[in-house]
Amino acid sequence: MTTHKLFTVICCALYAIGMTAQTNGSSSSYSRFGLGLLSDQSQGYNRSMGGVGQGLRAGYRVNALNPASYSAIDSLTFLFDAGMSVQRTTMALGSARQNVNNTAIEYVNAGFRIAPRLGMSIGFMPYTNIGYSFTQEHSSEVTDPYTLQTISSNYAYDGEGGLHQGYIGVGWEPLKNFSIGANVSFLWGNVNNQMVQTFSENGTANTTNYSSLSTYYKSMIQTWKGDIGVQYQALLNATNRFTLGATIGIGHKIGSEASVERTTLSGDTISASCKDAYQLPMTYSIGAAWEHKEKLTLAADFTLEQWSKCTTPQITTNATGGIDYRPTKGLYTDRYRVNVGAEFVPGRFDRAYLHRINYRLGFSYSSPYMKINGYDGPKEYSVTAGIGIPITNGWSNRAVLNIYKPSYINIGVQWTYRNASASSLIDENIFRINIGLSFNERWFMKWKFN
Repeated sequence: MTTHKLFTVICCALYAIGMTAQTNGSSSSYSRFGLGLLSDQSQGYNRSMGGVGQGLRAGYRVNALNPASYSAIDSLTFLFDAGMSVQRTTMALGSARQNVNNTAIEYVNAGFRIAPRLGMSIGFMPYTNIGYSFTQEHSSEVTDPYTLQTISSNYAYDGEGGLHQGYIGVGWEPLKNFSIGANVSFLWGNVNNQMVQTFSENGTANTTNYSSLSTYYKSMIQTWKGDIGVQYQALLNATNRFTLGATIGIGHKIGSEASVERTTLSGDTISASCKDAYQLPMTYSIGAAWEHKEKLTLAADFTLEQWSKCTTPQITTNATGGIDYRPTKGLYTDRYRVNVGAEFVPGRFDRAYLHRINYRLGFSYSSPYMKINGYDGPKEYSVTAGIGIPITNGWSNRAVLNIYKPSYINIGVQWTYRNASASSLIDENIFRINIGLSFNERWFMKWKFN
């Protein structure tokens, strides 16, 4: 098969799998704000390491967090990585509890070398998730003057959608130990939110005297996303290696239009729309990794996302009784993220199978990017752990020059706690199992004999 045909087959396969990746992985009420809940952009192996990636660099793994790492991909190797998750979320507000379950395809990507010191990766992953359905009742002291009953308002909230991301990236090593790279992504998806307000008297719905009010928020988004990365690797000695990495994400306006429509039970409807409703933030990440004897890897990242400079559409009532829908600042806050992780392999080149298993551990903290009724959204604390199970050995995978690069099944567990900043907001405990396959084969080597 020629390189051109192989590339075409890979792209078609990734597109087909990527289209199935639109399974929603959220049941959080917080996904109704902004563009939804931001998704983890890491792969199976570094997701179990707390989501680190700026300083990770290896020729047998795809690291989409820093495109400069693609230049390390081996010239004879084709890499394919895909993962999914299963999660259970417990939501709590006061003494009330509710459990929900979700599954999602998290990512699918491939990596290969296209020229000396020039690597490439393509793939799909979610950028945000939207999915929720809940109700709230607001009691009031207002009494109907005719029925003398206490009036209550009931709100039903529903939403679905999210943004999907397909990317293509290259990494180049122009100087020894120094690499640069870039990912160019296409973002597409929908932001659909709905709120229905109804009225009741002493707990009984009343549609005769009061009309319900339904509000629909809709956006169909198509835009681009760009990330530029660099890595510098220093060989400290024969057994220690240090890598420093950084990326910049380019912020810009999203040219898609957002609309809002309000409809009463009697059929009265008013609507409004706005252009350039949303923005993507400038993002800055820096991180480092230290590797010792091909056994121990320690890594840490820090990221700043400048959401406070971005707009999101906001509805207001104008002087004529109609509504305005305008891009508004002040509804987001800057997001900070810290990730630390470790990986330990007892003996990467040992014949003993248990010595070749990868053991991983990590922690991450994220501040919120949205504001809710004037309060900051929930902070996120995550603890991760996992293992990488080799499914080929050095002989069946045709190891060369003692370079052991097997395929792996990556299994990880993750506990995330979303802690609300106000007592009126929901706390969420999330237990997630991540399962992935890292496929690593020497497709491009010509063998004279077996």
